[in-house]
This record gives sequence, structure tokens and C-alpha cells, in this order.
Amino acid sequence: MRRLASIALLLLALATGAAAAENYPSRPVRLVVPFPPGGSNDIVARMVAAQLGERMGQQFFIDNRGGAGGTIGTEISRSV
Repeated sequence: MRRLASIALLLLALATGAAAAENYPSRPVRLVVPFPPGGSNDIVARMVAAQLGERMGQQFFIDNRGGAGGTIGTEISRSV
């Protein structure tokens, strides 16, 4: 009896966790690229964003923050 109750609680917890995970991400996702647009980093980031958008069903957008050897974009991504 106790084992059956434990299994039921485990299944309930798994079902609840799966339902909560379906809503992530709940808003558009910003990908910060610490280099100016048009370079190879920008092109790869846009391809990755397109694939993630299709798989996750959410909009991904690229935020290019070039300058200072990538420091500006890195600092912005840390503060988010």
C-alpha cells in the first residue's frame, strides 16, 4: 500500500513538472552577439536562433552589441 502511494506521488510530480516545462520560454528570447552584424558570428547566431525558434515555438531575436573587442556585448549579457 505504501509503495503504491509513493509511486502515485512520483507520477503526479512528474506530470506536474512536465506541464510546467511546456510554457518555457514564455516570451521572446534575446540572443546577445558581442560582435557587429554581418560577420560570421552574426550569421551563425541567426541560424541558431532560427532553429531554436522552430523547435521551441518561441521567437528568438539577435541583439548585436559590437565594440571593445566583445566586452560591451559580454557585459550586457551578464546583466540580463
